[in-house]
Amino acid sequence: MASDATPLVLAFDTSAAHCAAALCQGPETRAHRAEPMARGQAERLLPLLEEVLAAAGTSWADLDAIAVGTGPGNFTGIRLSVAAARGLALALGRPAIGVSLFEALAHGRPGPVLVLAENRRGAPFAQAFRDGVPLAPPVTGLEALPPLDPATLCLGFGAAEAAGSLGLHAGAEASLADPRAIAAAAMGRIAPDAPRPVPLYLRPADAAPSSVVPPVLLDAEPPR
Repeated sequence: MASDATPLVLAFDTSAAHCAAALCQGPETRAHRAEPMARGQAERLLPLLEEVLAAAGTSWADLDAIAVGTGPGNFTGIRLSVAAARGLALALGRPAIGVSLFEALAHGRPGPVLVLAENRRGAPFAQAFRDGVPLAPPVTGLEALPPLDPATLCLGFGAAEAAGSLGLHAGAEASLADPRAIAAAAMGRIAPDAPRPVPLYLRPADAAPSSVVPPVLLDAEPPR
């Protein structure tokens, strides 16, 4: 583990079309990598993490915690990174902390904030925060939001459009979770008994069950 009192956190995210990782110690970013990638995250993730550790001159044993982006986003990418975080935490004996895209974008923002995430099937996903603390679970569509403070700052996917329609203030547009923000959000939640990260799924999977009825399996010999 890190000798410094400030925890050393390795954070990564593959919930969108990228493979990104950062090694952070407090506010300092020791190393950072981000590669646009529509496919191939499964093969690239662990080598990328090794490169990040090597760039900072550290090893797996130096880590205090693993932090991982939990979505929303691509189902396969979310499953990949969450499974990797759980496996690394088990192997290293370190806690793994899950951080959603909403939490990552809201972290460090004082006052009321509305974070939006892309929903390719329709209305955006949204979650309201105050001083980085969620006010309610994420919802689908702006009409499902609770009453918002007029001083609310909109961040994330389509922030300017949402701010205009709701009469709020527009902030930064973003659709990806930065691993440095994931690490920062995770640092205050590091504990030996921290809950394991779980994917944040806000819509059904794109793959639908087959409509073909499977054949009935018969015993090789009829019962006597």
